[in-house]
Amino acid sequence: MTVLILFLRERLAWVGFVVFIMVIINVLFSLDAGLEGISIGYMNISVLISFMIFLIWRYVVEVRQLNDFLGNVESQLDDVHSKNLTLSPFQTAYLTKIEDVFYDKNTELNQAKVQLQEYSDELLAWVHEVKAPLTSINLMLDHIEDLTLRRKLETEWLRLHLLVDQQLHQTRLASIEKDNYLTEIELKTVVYKEIRAMQAWCIEKGIGFDVAELTEAVMTDGKWLAFIIRQILSNAIKYSPTNSEVSIFTEVDVTGATLLHIKDAGVGIRKEDLPRIFYKSYTGTAGRESAQSTGMGLYLAYNVAQKIGVRITVQSSVGEGSIFTLRFPLQNEYVKLTGR
Repeated sequence: MTVLILFLRERLAWVGFVVFIMVIINVLFSLDAGLEGISIGYMNISVLISFMIFLIWRYVVEVRQLNDFLGNVESQLDDVHSKNLTLSPFQTAYLTKIEDVFYDKNTELNQAKVQLQEYSDELLAWVHEVKAPLTSINLMLDHIEDLTLRRKLETEWLRLHLLVDQQLHQTRLASIEKDNYLTEIELKTVVYKEIRAMQAWCIEKGIGFDVAELTEAVMTDGKWLAFIIRQILSNAIKYSPTNSEVSIFTEVDVTGATLLHIKDAGVGIRKEDLPRIFYKSYTGTAGRESAQSTGMGLYLAYNVAQKIGVRITVQSSVGEGSIFTLRFPLQNEYVKLTGR
């Protein structure tokens, strides 16, 4: 029905022309005494029926041509004179123009893709170059005798390292399928490694960890899982008050899936912010009060988790902290994810 309405709307000029002709005919019939013996009503009905038959015929023909064209649009644009679609010279001219536009846009798109890939490669190379002096600086920190100064420098080094690491994984995110190896990983190994990496920051803020036994092993990618946990832990430390505690524990849900919980005693997340905390560059109410917030950590963690089949959920209340939960896929979900 929508197509029919659009068809008639585009042919209003035809309808207006036929109405104009009928008005002229009716005027001539009323003025010419020699036409008194011919029925004006019969003439009007004949013209209207003929015009309706013509419209129906054109509607059927043009809709069929449109469906044929849309069903083979790529092949039609590759060959304007394809034998599979009969077009009038006027339609062929339009199709040729469309082909030219598509060609220009595809050329621009390909150039943009090449430039984006070059930028991505340059950024990746820059990140790797930056990691070298960061490693050297970290080794130099061990030679600072002033313990207070060393702790502060270690904390600032860690924040810089996290930002560089975040940029590295953001650059790799587009090609994560090529850098994704799912295997059985012990949660305890990954969690403790990330906690040790945050040690300087935790000591400065007086934040401790209450970690359960974490005896479970899950099927996932160890490197990308470490990145997800790193982003959640850094947020927990960033927004938690001094001398507080972060709890990490696991459980198994009713479906048999392993859940990893990371609970902090931070400022919490407002109810209106919860649906948007995984949006790109969204800092929320708490983020606006902190110059350290970029709004990228949770966005990257969420997108990485989707790629490797992990589901992230969060429960939070203002002033009561937050609980981030990672749900790892079951064996059958893992098979669907990998196709093996």
